[in-house]
Amino acid sequence: MRLAVLASGSGTILDAILSAGITVEVAVVDRPCPAVDVAARHGTDVVLVERESFGPDFDRDEYTMRVTAALEGAGIELVAMAGFGTVLGQAIQDVYGGRIVNTHPSLLPAFPGWHAVEEAVAYGVKVTGCTVHVATLEVDAGPILAQEAVVVEATDTVTTLHERIKTVERRLYPATLQAILRRGSVT
Repeated sequence: MRLAVLASGSGTILDAILSAGITVEVAVVDRPCPAVDVAARHGTDVVLVERESFGPDFDRDEYTMRVTAALEGAGIELVAMAGFGTVLGQAIQDVYGGRIVNTHPSLLPAFPGWHAVEEAVAYGVKVTGCTVHVATLEVDAGPILAQEAVVVEATDTVTTLHERIKTVERRLYPATLQAILRRGSVT
């Protein structure tokens, strides 16, 4: 299966995937970001599908069509989201539905959305973790592929807890992707 990774930030998840020996055909980014440098260090092609607006005028459907076209143009069969900061619309599900994988810093279905770690700390949970799941139109609601718990320490801050979750994520996500690639299908 030809794999693409969607990234927006530091590229640590992309780096973990590539460092695990997984072949990534292309990294697609929505803005200039350190993930571009990570991909370059590993010899992975990058496509910038720039998101021009982060305001109310953002056209999610048009942007999703551009991302989907870039993936199709590269012959992609499996999409891994790795800290991609843009929620995509129906067009990508029409082409890649059931073949888009995401990682999330909580034990879903608890704490979906962008502020999962902050919410876990604020709520006072004793255990949180990392979930790898199939991405659907509903944010962080797709079928769960893998999870691992992380104990919340009494002294944890959002930053310290998130770093421990990321350590798990950088191991669990590549392992889950490797299993998918071996099977040749997500499920």
